[in-house]
Amino acid sequence: MELIKIAITSFFTMLVLFILTKLMGKREMSQLSMFDYINSITIGSIAAEMATALENDFLKPLVAMIVLSILTLVISFSTCKSIKLRRFFEGHAVLLYQNGKIYEKNLLRVKLDLDEFLSLCRISGYYDLEDIHTAYLESSGKLSILPTAGSRPVNPSDLNLTPTQKIPMANVIIDGQILMDNLKYTGKNEQWLEKQLSSSGIKDKKEVILANFDATKDQLNIYVKIHKSTKGDIFE
Repeated sequence: MELIKIAITSFFTMLVLFILTKLMGKREMSQLSMFDYINSITIGSIAAEMATALENDFLKPLVAMIVLSILTLVISFSTCKSIKLRRFFEGHAVLLYQNGKIYEKNLLRVKLDLDEFLSLCRISGYYDLEDIHTAYLESSGKLSILPTAGSRPVNPSDLNLTPTQKIPMANVIIDGQILMDNLKYTGKNEQWLEKQLSSSGIKDKKEVILANFDATKDQLNIYVKIHKSTKGDIFE
C-alpha cells in the first residue's frame, strides 16, 4: 500500500514540477543564474521529500514549491526590467584577458586558476593566447572569446562574396508521419510530397525518418530509416 502511495505522489509531484518548470521558462543548466540554480535545487529537494513522504500532509511541501516558483518568476520579471537587479542576481561578464595581458585579480575574483582558463581557451579552439584579443567569463560560466583579426574565420564579405541567405528548413515528415501544417507552410501539398517520394524510389512514407524542405533550393531532403545497427567504432 505504501509503495502504491509513493508511486501516486511521485507522479503527482512530477506533474507539478513539469508545470512549474514550464512557467519558469526554458534555460539550460549552463544558462542558470546562481539564484536560479539554488532555487532549482531547493524545489527539487522539496519535490523529492514530497514524493516519498508517507504522511497525508502534502499541502505544506506543495505550497513551498509554488511559493519558490512564484518568487523565481517575480525575480525573473524584475531582472528583465531592472539592470541593477539583473547585475545583482545574475552577475556580469568579467574580463580575463586582453591585448596580451592576463588579469590575475579577475581570475582570483571568479575563482578560476590559470590552468582552468587555458583549458577553457583550448575547449573554444584556441591553443595559443596570441590568437586571442579579448576573453570574458560570462555570468553563465562560459568563456567568450574575441579572436585577433588575423585569427578569426574568413567571412564572405572579406572576399567580396554575397552568398544566398539560407532560411530555416521546415520538417514535413518525421518518423513516417506527414506534418500537414508544416507542409502547408512550404506552399506545397500532399500530392507534390508523394511525387517527390516516388521519384526518390520511396514507396511508403513510413520508411522516411525525416524529410525537410529547403526553400532556397526548392528541394526536399529525404532521410530513410536504416533497419540495422552498426558494430565497431571508427575512432577506436
